[in-house]
Amino acid sequence: MVRNISRWVKEAVNIPFFAKMTPNVTDIVTIARAAKEGGADGVTATNTVSGLMGLDGKGAAWPRIGVQKRTTYGGVSGNAIRPVALRAVSAIARALPGFPILATGGIDSADVALQFVHAGASAVQISSAVQNQDFTVIHDYNTGLKCLLYMESCKEFENWNGQSAPTARHQKGKPVPKISDLVGKHLPSFGPYLHKREEIISKYKAEMDLHAPEYLPEKARPPVQAVKPTPTVRDMIGRALSTIGTYGELDSKQQVVAVIDEEMCINCGKCYMTCNDTGYQAITFDPQTHLPHVTSDCTGCTLCASVCPIIDCITMVPRTTPYEPNRGIPITVKAEA
Repeated sequence: MVRNISRWVKEAVNIPFFAKMTPNVTDIVTIARAAKEGGADGVTATNTVSGLMGLDGKGAAWPRIGVQKRTTYGGVSGNAIRPVALRAVSAIARALPGFPILATGGIDSADVALQFVHAGASAVQISSAVQNQDFTVIHDYNTGLKCLLYMESCKEFENWNGQSAPTARHQKGKPVPKISDLVGKHLPSFGPYLHKREEIISKYKAEMDLHAPEYLPEKARPPVQAVKPTPTVRDMIGRALSTIGTYGELDSKQQVVAVIDEEMCINCGKCYMTCNDTGYQAITFDPQTHLPHVTSDCTGCTLCASVCPIIDCITMVPRTTPYEPNRGIPITVKAEA
């Protein structure tokens, strides 16, 4: 049907025709391929996702219509469907190389627009973001894209990951020592332990030469200069496709484990709670000091890193030892009488 409709539309118009894909199907790639075979100049991915907005405490729906206060299923759009749209764009781009894709679904910044380009989109469409603000966001996104592309040409931004660096572990260029290096044990950052930490650091600083050359602040940083040509949006299309695939294409032998920086840790216990209740019970939590410790049962699921409120406090590093599952009830075989 999509193939025939695409043929009819293509014969009836003299302008580029993009068939808009719905995500509410089993295989969006099959539909996109049919549109291409029917002569469509490209596809738009994606349309809204069917959903029910919500119910209040008495079971009344919103939005609701008429005296009966009835509702129905509608199209969900905006940021909520971004993961669905990214998957659709990348899947179509992998299956139909070079076929133009107009991406839409949760694009609310230049950074997100570039994500869709990396996933294979040739252009992006903005709607919900304009509704939430106004058409000036288009100018903002264009300016942001120019900046992101320029950063690609600068060596200083090679390791930039989409956000500013977190608070550095130093004060005005002067290093903050690890408590464990000074007293031979770790101390948390709350209550009487915090006062003890402050006393230890104060004593350390009182005995050190703060005017030593190694403690002087860094000199004024020179302006960032481009070292190679600034890429175009076209150069970025499909940049991430080689790293996107099915679960079966992943190398399960390349495993990671979590490492907690106890100097940055605020001892909130979130990592312990999420690992204990929904993970693999691989983090212990000292009831006195509130210091978390990652055990060898860690599977590298990243739950702890996803809930940690301190950026870079928890990092994932390659596992150096084989992982041996140690959970659940051992399987036993009941002997026959």
